[in-house]
Amino acid sequence: MEENKECSHKKKERTDKEYRDLINRLSRIEGQVRGIKRMVEEDVYCTDILIQVSAVNAALNSFDKVLLANHIRSCVAEDIREGKEETIDELVGVLQKLMK
Repeated sequence: MEENKECSHKKKERTDKEYRDLINRLSRIEGQVRGIKRMVEEDVYCTDILIQVSAVNAALNSFDKVLLANHIRSCVAEDIREGKEETIDELVGVLQKLMK
């Protein structure tokens, strides 16, 4: 894949490295969630499950931070350079949702 990727509000092409990093993170999170399901099925003690849920929440927050940073560095920066000021409003709206 080429290094400079295009992005729009409908679709985002990512570099191979960015794609692999995001997919690897999501695969680990998916494994953690499957582990929590197994814990429930095996009647594991509640606090042990809660600790694992907390770990999944932290992993998802980390995923959000990486994805948001990539978005700002690519799509947002590109749109601002092109004079698309509405992208700032979109970013503010996303940040408000993330901070709930």
